[in-house]
Amino acid sequence: MMVNYVLRRVAAIVALAFGISLLVFLIIRLIPGDPVLALLGTNAGDHEMIARLRHQLGLDLPIYAQYFGWMGNVLQGDFGYSYGYQRSVVSLVEANFPATIQLTFAALILSVTCGTALGIVAALKRGRPADTIGMGFALTLMSIPSFWLGLLLILVFAVMLPWFDVVGGTSLKGLVLPAATLALGTIGFNARFVRSSILTAQTQKHVITARAKGLTRAKVFVRHVFRNALLPILTIVGLQVGHLLSGTVIVETVFSRPGLGRLLVQAILSKDYLTVQAVVLIIAIIYAFANFIVDLFYPVLDPRIAWR
Repeated sequence: MMVNYVLRRVAAIVALAFGISLLVFLIIRLIPGDPVLALLGTNAGDHEMIARLRHQLGLDLPIYAQYFGWMGNVLQGDFGYSYGYQRSVVSLVEANFPATIQLTFAALILSVTCGTALGIVAALKRGRPADTIGMGFALTLMSIPSFWLGLLLILVFAVMLPWFDVVGGTSLKGLVLPAATLALGTIGFNARFVRSSILTAQTQKHVITARAKGLTRAKVFVRHVFRNALLPILTIVGLQVGHLLSGTVIVETVFSRPGLGRLLVQAILSKDYLTVQAVVLIIAIIYAFANFIVDLFYPVLDPRIAWR
């Protein structure tokens, strides 16, 4: 049963990857501008050079031939050559991928731990000032745009209080502000979701029975309430991997931090088709696998759920 489930999910991820590849391949070509003219710059008036470069890039081929040619290379591990950066796309991804994973993982840990703690306190203090203040704080965090929050954190903690560097690097000190910027918005969402899950779990019959048997409040919460609330929390963890990965586009740009997000922005501005296609495809596959792994954990936390 488990093997069949895994095979079906892997097949779905492969189909998703092909769908995303086709979608991004078509959308990037709808962006106004000509990548050949962007590459040539001052030589854009030389029609012979334009035709030669267009042929070299394969842009003179029919659109379907361009797609199948690119996908054939991708299946062999070749994402093409970035003429904007004068290096292979694979080497660009390898150089920027670790920084993005570092930022995403740090933000995910911060978001889940702080959001869960805030949600638990609000649920246990339901209707009290701690609940009102905590949920008000969570709503405020959800409402703040990440680009504005990043600039605010730079102003306060890098300019007014010179605790961190003005722009984030890949060191631990340079990771704090970008990770906080990326995580704060999702902390509010996590807190509200955890609070709702715990309040729902507290009304279950087995929880009421456990209290009637005389179990302490702490044991009831740990054994019955929080464990049942973990399943919905695990779901949002998988979803937030994709949200945080997409959020790195803004955060890495604001903090001038290396990573796939900043690379994607620069590639879009320079009409670097192959780099854009590779980065979007990789992010989509990571997101799909993250949710796949989350689904595998469901039967572990709740034996009533079977792999189907």
